[in-house]
Amino acid sequence: MQISKFLYKRFLIALLSATLDNPLMVVFEHISKSYGKGKKAVDDLSMTIPDGSVYGFLGPNGAGKSTTIKMLVGLLKADEGTITINGKRMSEDPVGVKRMIGYVSDEPLFYEKLTAEEQVDFIADIYDVEEREAKKDRLFSLFDLKERGDEISSFSHGMKQKLSVICALLHDPKLLVLDEPMVGLDPKSAFTMKQMMQSYAKEGNTVFFSTHVLEVAEEVCSEVGIIDEGKLIADGTFQSLKEHQGESLEELFLKLTEKQDA
Repeated sequence: MQISKFLYKRFLIALLSATLDNPLMVVFEHISKSYGKGKKAVDDLSMTIPDGSVYGFLGPNGAGKSTTIKMLVGLLKADEGTITINGKRMSEDPVGVKRMIGYVSDEPLFYEKLTAEEQVDFIADIYDVEEREAKKDRLFSLFDLKERGDEISSFSHGMKQKLSVICALLHDPKLLVLDEPMVGLDPKSAFTMKQMMQSYAKEGNTVFFSTHVLEVAEEVCSEVGIIDEGKLIADGTFQSLKEHQGESLEELFLKLTEKQDA
């Protein structure tokens, strides 16, 4: 209970301190989601994501990360609470809000009889992307995906993951949401992904990504939130979390999730 009060106080301070010079890209306010009559997958979640940040959403498998992300991008509706993105609520302007988001799911899904090029053109048509050829060339080159003319059905998981990221970046979203983006990537592609997330945030955008790989989060994130059993149990910069607990991120993560399970 003390943790919840402390985190909610941080949430209120972040809301009050937000200004035009220090805006918030995402605000979760008392978000809850249950499946059927069972236990809540997400339970009274309140947190803020600063504009221009790389925010790591950490938690063990089954903690509620994917459910939270699906509510953030509009694939699931919260039972309670509100989510505000760049000052707009998904419930009030779903199409306008979704145009600001690029989303990479934990399991890339495509029309597999399309070629990679056709898939990207399909996404470009949906978002009315201008200068698409130059953007396509840059993104295919960035992720070293040379098989533009091949059917997606022939792609490995890692190739599909790279194509999913290309599609998400094509329309220059203000908010890039990635659910376990490193799964299936080779070391070179993983390095490219980490560099892309950092550079994308430096350009004035926001990156929100989930992972259970602590080393990745520590390497690229400016802030993190830790969720377990649907509840936010820690939130802040790495430095503030370490100073508060006097431990490494791995020790802190294990300590907090084990304490929550006790």
